[in-house]
Amino acid sequence: MATMQLRTIDPQALAAMSRALVGFDHIFNTPLNNSNYPPHNIVKYSDSKYAIEVAVAGFSKSEITVEVDQDQLVVRGTQTAIDDEGKEYLHRGLASRNFEQAYTLAEYMEVKDAEVADGMLIINIERIVPEALQPRQIKIK
Repeated sequence: MATMQLRTIDPQALAAMSRALVGFDHIFNTPLNNSNYPPHNIVKYSDSKYAIEVAVAGFSKSEITVEVDQDQLVVRGTQTAIDDEGKEYLHRGLASRNFEQAYTLAEYMEVKDAEVADGMLIINIERIVPEALQPRQIKIK
């Protein structure tokens, strides 16, 4: 399997990005989590409703934590002892290791709830913009 690596950044592209992303400097200074485990999807249902789906096969509800700290959503899976006694695996394709995934939430994103169903952890997120910041039409006198 080939992997691509970013070796150089075009200075013009970087300058254009920094103009477009004012106030997001902290994101570029945060170390990237390049882990692909566990596999996950980020789903957009509408302009204000999203979900993160994380494959958590083999984890029980009690072994998963979902935590929000300011703009960071952190999902952890910590398995208790796995009973492999008396088993001989001919193929082991299901990972059974602990994980931690962090997601940066945009402004006004609120984690509504989380549930585990059919081996998937589904975290529902909604963008709730305060009424004072929503666009409004001004009546002309």
